[in-house]
Amino acid sequence: MKKLSLYPLFFLLSLLLGSWSQAATPVPKAPSVGAKGYLVEDFLSGQAIAEKNADQPLEPASITKLMSAYVIFSEIRKGSLSLSDKVRISEKAWRTQGSRMFVEVNTQVSVADLIKGMIIQSGNDATVALAEQIAGTEASFAALMNTYAQQLGLTRSHFVNSTGLPDKEHYTTARDIVRVARALIREFPEYYQWYSEKQFTYNDITQYNRNKLLWRDESVDGLKTGHTDSAGYCLVTSAERDGMRLISVVLGTKSEEARADASQSLLNYGFRFFETHKLYDGNVKLTSARVWKGATEQVDLGLAEPLYITIPRGEYNNLDASMQLQEQIMAPVAQGQTLGHVVIRLGDKTVTERDLVALQAVDEGSFWQRIVDEGLLYFE
Repeated sequence: MKKLSLYPLFFLLSLLLGSWSQAATPVPKAPSVGAKGYLVEDFLSGQAIAEKNADQPLEPASITKLMSAYVIFSEIRKGSLSLSDKVRISEKAWRTQGSRMFVEVNTQVSVADLIKGMIIQSGNDATVALAEQIAGTEASFAALMNTYAQQLGLTRSHFVNSTGLPDKEHYTTARDIVRVARALIREFPEYYQWYSEKQFTYNDITQYNRNKLLWRDESVDGLKTGHTDSAGYCLVTSAERDGMRLISVVLGTKSEEARADASQSLLNYGFRFFETHKLYDGNVKLTSARVWKGATEQVDLGLAEPLYITIPRGEYNNLDASMQLQEQIMAPVAQGQTLGHVVIRLGDKTVTERDLVALQAVDEGSFWQRIVDEGLLYFE
């Protein structure tokens, strides 16, 4: 494997970002919070900043509605549902226990209002009504949730209802919840704004968003609360400060105040002691490589997606980047084919590693080109 230093690129970036003279900030241990499990992660890089039992299956309570929302928004994107559609409220939806939007049985309610009732008021009745509209029954909708969960890479989650009401077969993890939250923010920005709304009035009943951080911290713009006796008090929070967005998940605290305080502590810790940088754009040439027996001798290599990293503040100039390329690349080469790796290190620790892919296809060369290259390879 060939290894090439990319450090000059970091030097240029550091000058542009004004971080060349910034000293490293000592990073203390993450705050100790009273939760069964938690995770705080950077939205752009996907790197965990602090965690505890992040892969332990736990009851999510109404945090479940993030997964329900992802399914609903996906169905709207497909065209099988629209915000203006009217939904008849079934007796089952009307009778659903827990938090409510207070829809009335056999009335017609718009999808848009039901979504707001689900997000802002955490209405179980609204959520079940949407589930029935999409899949016929809530059980069928739960099966759809599990299908979407697999597509998102949720490896330790299983859903049996749309609301998060307790069931021993209904569980997820802090890490899986962050995956759903990132997908919602990334794929559905037009709907994400509803998560920051502090109140919603339906049927002359005004209810307030239970996420206390929406009032305490102006950088917070979502996401969802949850509570049952068995799950405890849970909170998923998203906040953005100076272009850096963090997502925190806190599961199984003892009170509303405890979940808010724990989430605030984790967010403050992440923003204070860490920073996120964009190192490379996607589909941009980083280097080129020799192609043997091809119609052309060179192929451009780059990353399929932009590369972001999250590191302790002030450590930017201690990064080291290298490329490891496949030694002999033979035609044909498909666009997007992995031909090497970019490795980012901080000291002796690998921060991240990404595939280097072909940015264009290279067809097999003519008979004469293949013969010539076969001879040249003999002397390699």
